[in-house]
Amino acid sequence: MRKLTAMIAGCLLAGAAPVLAETTVIHADGVILDAGSQPMGRATVTVTDGRIVSIEEGWSAVPEGAEMIHLEGKTLVPGLIDLHTHLSGDPSGEFWRAATTPIEWSTLVAAKNARITALAGFTTVRDVGSRSDQVTQMLRRATAEGMVPGPRVITSGRTIAIVGGHGDINGFRREVNDALGTSFACTGEVECAEMVRQASKYGADLIKITATGGVLSQQGRGLEAHFTDAEMRSIVTTAESLGLKVAAHAHGARGIEAAARAGVHTIEHGTYLDEAAAKAMRENGTTLVPTLMAFEGIKGNLGKGFYTPVVEEKIRAVAAYAGTIVERARKWNVNIAFGTDAGVFPHGQNGGEFRLLLNNGMTSREALATATTGAAKILGMESEIGRIAVGYSADIIAVEGNPLDDATVLEDVDWVMVRGRVIE
Repeated sequence: MRKLTAMIAGCLLAGAAPVLAETTVIHADGVILDAGSQPMGRATVTVTDGRIVSIEEGWSAVPEGAEMIHLEGKTLVPGLIDLHTHLSGDPSGEFWRAATTPIEWSTLVAAKNARITALAGFTTVRDVGSRSDQVTQMLRRATAEGMVPGPRVITSGRTIAIVGGHGDINGFRREVNDALGTSFACTGEVECAEMVRQASKYGADLIKITATGGVLSQQGRGLEAHFTDAEMRSIVTTAESLGLKVAAHAHGARGIEAAARAGVHTIEHGTYLDEAAAKAMRENGTTLVPTLMAFEGIKGNLGKGFYTPVVEEKIRAVAAYAGTIVERARKWNVNIAFGTDAGVFPHGQNGGEFRLLLNNGMTSREALATATTGAAKILGMESEIGRIAVGYSADIIAVEGNPLDDATVLEDVDWVMVRGRVIE
């Protein structure tokens, strides 16, 4: 007993034994360090404890104890970033399920979709609107700890809306609406500031508001501005005082313009963007997240009884404008970052956005930048993700071909690593 006690004391005096670092060595036939660089040829990338520690030309020897991943014929690319997802939901016109399905089901759906999204090459996502704060916040923790395979999750939790507007529960009898209604609907500057503080209190990484009407809700009051200018300014200034950025769902041009003047950081969708709205976005440093895949997804379900008549009417209204959003934004020099609205269409098809960006006049290099360096800057994480660089998080994907020449190769991702963990 004395000998055992002495051994324990000796260990305590000497300090705990160091934990051996986990090292992975990746061999690939090509590496794209970032969207602005020229591709490397055959190279070795070494990852230790989730971070990139070296990038060398050629296939170097693998140190003893390290894991080796050999990706012959593949090109390594920085992990992709989707700034507009809804991981806790799948496509559905059955709005009434909100009254019949418990939140626990949304948690399981979110875990399923996290893995699907990561396997599609998206190693970081912004989740902007779920039925409960805790669903996506617990997913954020579970993917960070490796309990659930999936991307890094930045979440707004619930969406802040006007009472009865897009984002507030509607479409049911009054007593059902009241029973289901979100506490994140507000009226007036004081209430709206309170909602931002509540979101911050309960763990939101950013604030999401519905600055205008929306397409898929049962609310049929059009697609223009919902909040007053004073309400939106209150939301933005309160958020900024707490270190949070604001993403604004916005379709109507005057709603886009008002949100940009209020200082929101990103406009989601931007359907009716016009020159005056674009000017306000440029002057206030507001970025457009166009979500072209969402419009493709909802158009495909028209005339099938998938949506209610009020929703179908709104889909038909936006359909004529959706295909030119990016073209108009580029014409008026609005900054664009990558987002898809996955959940409106099936998760895992996020990469289809690249083809639509190219169809709107972007080069492949520009399109890749929107989903890597550009999106990382929106998140304030440009020193952490968006590049394959020493010191950065090991968020890496592998594809066949060169996405700088043809970004559509990113629709078919062969291998994914998130924070140094391979996703399978």
